[in-house]
Amino acid sequence: MAVLQFAFDGENSDYLPHNLIPNSVLYPGTHDNATCWEWYHSQPEATKDLMRRYWRVPGDNVPWDFIRAGYASVSKLFVVALQDLLSLGSPARMNTPGEAQGNWQWRCTGSQLDILERDSGAYLRELKSLYAR
Repeated sequence: MAVLQFAFDGENSDYLPHNLIPNSVLYPGTHDNATCWEWYHSQPEATKDLMRRYWRVPGDNVPWDFIRAGYASVSKLFVVALQDLLSLGSPARMNTPGEAQGNWQWRCTGSQLDILERDSGAYLRELKSLYAR
């Protein structure tokens, strides 16, 4: 198991996509992690800079930077949370370890799924085809 949010904790992390092994499962984050937007906004500038330089992106669409990297990785399986597909922030976080209240509250609506299909369905199909997933 590899988590992309852990890839930018330092130089040449084992979680950077070029260090992953094919027989692995890759996640942008898990149910215990922040959404990609929440993660990005909570990071020090050095971590943000490393992520932007590594993926050669401006950082204006972080969830989709993670999604593209996951699809392109050598990992056998890539699993992305719906919250990141929808580019949601901290209100959509699923679980915060150590907090007894307020976890597992977020729910996806039908209209959010409709928006995802309308706005991102073709792009997800393109990534699937391009990276043979």
